[in-house]
Amino acid sequence: MKIDGNNIRPGNIIEHQGGLWLAIKTAHTQPGKGGAYLQVELKNLRDGRKLNERFRSSEKVEQVRLEQKNHSFLFETSGMYTFMDTETYEQVELSAELIGDKTAFLQDGMEVVIEFHDGSALGVSLPQSAILEVVETEPVVKGQTATSSNKPAILDNGTRVMVPPFVGVGDKVVVNIEERTYVERAK
Repeated sequence: MKIDGNNIRPGNIIEHQGGLWLAIKTAHTQPGKGGAYLQVELKNLRDGRKLNERFRSSEKVEQVRLEQKNHSFLFETSGMYTFMDTETYEQVELSAELIGDKTAFLQDGMEVVIEFHDGSALGVSLPQSAILEVVETEPVVKGQTATSSNKPAILDNGTRVMVPPFVGVGDKVVVNIEERTYVERAK
């Protein structure tokens, strides 16, 4: 779908210079001389390169819609992560580079959304939170629970988060995956 260059919004995916680009930031600029333009910060969806580009309202760009499919995480083998389509049961293998630093939060059977364009995977969205077990943290010091200071903890996936003083080794906690922060103790 073609859109005007000044209608690009953050989160839009456009086809530009032979690749797919995600608009991260946009800013309208009206210089003293010449016509107004839209300054757009773009990120390449395939290799992660960044680019700053100017688009005028007279320019047309191709906006791309990605196909999103629900998948279930199965297993990891030597840096390749295998997912199964929950409708067709077809399996797809994705590299650790494509998934990024979220690989530590993948758990058996976890439901994820994989975005595709022309049959090739471009990205993986994990759930907002995951339940993990605390494997290492400092013991509670008597009287310390009265203050609201947090302490460092290492989870069973190797991630470090700050947790409240009452959380101990063996406790299961809910962690926000995107922010890598403690949310609450798991029930």
